[in-house]
Amino acid sequence: MQSDKNNLLEISKAEANKWIRYGLKKNEEEEVNNLLLVGNEDILMESFHKKLEFGTGGMRGLIGIGSNRINSYTISLATQGLCNYLNKVIDGNKSAVIAYDSRRFSKEFGNQTAKIFSANNIKSYIFSDLRPTPELSFAVRELNCSCGIVITASHNPKEYNGYKVYWNDGGQITSPHDNNIISEVEKITDFNQINFNFNSDLIEEIDNKIDKKYIEKIQDLSVYDNSRSKLKIIFSSLHGTGITQIPNALNAFGFKNISSVRSQELPDPEFSTVTSPNPEDLDALDLGIKKLKKEKADILLATDPDSDRVGVALYDKEKIKILNGNQLASLIVYYSLINLDKNKLSKPPYVAKTIVTTRLIDEIAKDYGVKSYSTLTGFKYIAELIKSKNAEKFIAGGEESYGYLVNDFVRDKDAIISCAYICEIANWAKDNGKSLNDILEEIYDTYGFFKEKLYTIKMEGISGSNKINDIMEKYRSAPPLKIFGDKVKEVIDYNKRVKNPIINVKSNVIQLISEKNYSITLRPSGTEPKIKFYFSLSSDNSEENKNKLSNLIDKEILNIKNNYE
Repeated sequence: MQSDKNNLLEISKAEANKWIRYGLKKNEEEEVNNLLLVGNEDILMESFHKKLEFGTGGMRGLIGIGSNRINSYTISLATQGLCNYLNKVIDGNKSAVIAYDSRRFSKEFGNQTAKIFSANNIKSYIFSDLRPTPELSFAVRELNCSCGIVITASHNPKEYNGYKVYWNDGGQITSPHDNNIISEVEKITDFNQINFNFNSDLIEEIDNKIDKKYIEKIQDLSVYDNSRSKLKIIFSSLHGTGITQIPNALNAFGFKNISSVRSQELPDPEFSTVTSPNPEDLDALDLGIKKLKKEKADILLATDPDSDRVGVALYDKEKIKILNGNQLASLIVYYSLINLDKNKLSKPPYVAKTIVTTRLIDEIAKDYGVKSYSTLTGFKYIAELIKSKNAEKFIAGGEESYGYLVNDFVRDKDAIISCAYICEIANWAKDNGKSLNDILEEIYDTYGFFKEKLYTIKMEGISGSNKINDIMEKYRSAPPLKIFGDKVKEVIDYNKRVKNPIINVKSNVIQLISEKNYSITLRPSGTEPKIKFYFSLSSDNSEENKNKLSNLIDKEILNIKNNYE
């Protein structure tokens, strides 16, 4: 172990010294020199021991100096590598569209990206102000661009930023493009290989024209008359991009009674009212829930900084009910299918989800005679599915991590669409004397109760990464014989080729399935220093069974804590 650490330290020192020779700004050079001092070895290694890689959400990391950090230099390296790849695989004119969120340096990194594209004779369209990630996905196809970039770290804490790459289909890059771009980046060994001679004639600002077309497409998704709606809506953008388009989408659907959480309305790179701007975290919903209670509104919507995820809370029967990602995805699929007219479709319909998302979606789809496909974790795989299934029609889908999509004019999870669509479902339910929770209970009565839960262990740094690898290896080499007290009947290692035509690439994911079809799926996060355990169980919809399943999950979590924390 000590020899490994010494090797990493030498690699880090060599890389840091290379950076000093690149001609950094004075304050950046001082920062690197400080890291090279005795006593700062651990921080030096974290900053320089490797280059950032593309994960499930693209390149994402802590903001700071170093090859393993997000900064203008790593952004430039990634963009130059992408330019080199585009020039290899695309003949003729090439173009890119760029968006950015409210995070620290996002606008600066977006402008730097546009400059590198222009220096490489690639036309770039950049939004004049912050815009949601799904609108970027829409813009790639609308402008017929070769690729798209969005500067964001999605729902990560304020210390992070990132760089998501989209291909010409509007979906995030997948294999082989991701690996090939990384290969091109790796070939750049000196900053002198980056073309910084930008051409302002090849940079064009965009905004209102794309905004208008995007909202018009969203408006077409409405299938219910919301013009007389009495639904009372609370919205929070959690200091992010949602404020730019969600009010517009709700208005386009016919909703007027919309109130914003004022203290979270303005973009703020510090995300000053929340610990983390992630709608999956209850703390992020706290101010919105207080307003929901005070005003006795019907529904709270809260979106993450780049507006691809949305969390929902209800004020129902004088109580607060928070819906999770599996429940919201199921409601969206259910509503889409009960309103689906197959006679109007020229292609057979299907819905999609990820392998860690509720199997309830499969049951609903089966009942309506619609195919349901499961992909690897990460919405980019659903986008890839949409691209490959051009003889079929994507209707709706989602993933448990609060990301959903209706129709296919966007090729990523879309909180703008989702907010409008979820409010329409809530309005339809209210007009029938029900709440979203009532509709959910009706679904459980019909298809069975499905209980899912995510448990996460955070393990930071090089040592944390090693611990995560050790846990994954233990489950591979000696998986438990029982989960939830039930005998394991199947272990699926997605790091090997699996017998599934939809999942055609390997991934560091292990899934255990018991005889009662209970399951545990574990995977390292692609965007954060975490290992995730996904639990899924089902039973008849009774209070007794609900409590039983919750207790089984609690016992399994305790077992994991005792073994690995």
